[in-house]
Amino acid sequence: MTGTSGSDTILYHVDGELVPVDEATVSVDDRGFRYGDAAFETLRAYGGTVFEWDAHADRLDRTCETLGIDHGLDRGDLRARVDETLAANGLADAYVRLSITRGVQPGKLTPHRAVDPTVVIWVKPLPRGGVGGSDVWDGPATVQTVETRRIPNDALPAAAKTHNYLNGILARLELRGTGADEALLLDGDGHLTEGATSNLFFVDGGVLKTPATDGPVLPGITRRVVLDLAGDLGVPTAVGAYGRSAVEAADEVFLTNSTWELRPVARVDGTPVGEADGCGGPAQDPTDRVDHEVVDPGPVTGRLQSAFDRLVEECCY
Repeated sequence: MTGTSGSDTILYHVDGELVPVDEATVSVDDRGFRYGDAAFETLRAYGGTVFEWDAHADRLDRTCETLGIDHGLDRGDLRARVDETLAANGLADAYVRLSITRGVQPGKLTPHRAVDPTVVIWVKPLPRGGVGGSDVWDGPATVQTVETRRIPNDALPAAAKTHNYLNGILARLELRGTGADEALLLDGDGHLTEGATSNLFFVDGGVLKTPATDGPVLPGITRRVVLDLAGDLGVPTAVGAYGRSAVEAADEVFLTNSTWELRPVARVDGTPVGEADGCGGPAQDPTDRVDHEVVDPGPVTGRLQSAFDRLVEECCY
């Protein structure tokens, strides 16, 4: 991997220093490695501008507060480190991951109050998603409901974006052999929550619906942007508790995250979106599907995609 600056290797930002990727390391005694005791944010840079920085920084603060990581870092300093990393690699359009761990402490589960945080900024080139840009996904997603359940909020708060991703990993492992792109997790009561790395939206009778964040659902930044855009466009919205049948019967379905932006869904559990009533014939076995089939995203999804593209263009280019 190379940056656009012409350097031979990409540079990461580790504890205040820019270092080549093959030298970017953290201690084996770091609690982020030992226990997943760390917070992170996935960011998108468009045209050299970090999209929705304040919202990401706010969520990072909340995660660190939940974890009791009093890192003492100023968000202006963190933003400067991100900008420095992008500039050092000559990247304008990029994926950025910012992590803050509790740092190196003795090998005991109970953390010390004093924190010397480890801060890592990881970047890679990623095409722009603004007007006239290209999507980072190859085509509409196929989604498969999995047996793995979302961890309840009273066990691990979903609003805390931590390094512990075993729940999502177990969900993705279930997709092996299915041909699906994303796992759809339910909560312990059988209600829809989210994908392994994405928030879920669906359209029912012209109403845009998404699971509420009072359940085990990450309050995604792109999720919030989409709800705001829907309000601007006059698209009615609803958040609540929905069963699996709601998304299977939906007219349109799409996923959101910072990387995918708005990604339409072609099939849910092998059934083409919008054809759960049988109008399209029997459900296709997900293992027999054609990869990345061409699917109209639907009128509501299409309007929201266009509005998101315009927002990125106005904010960042």
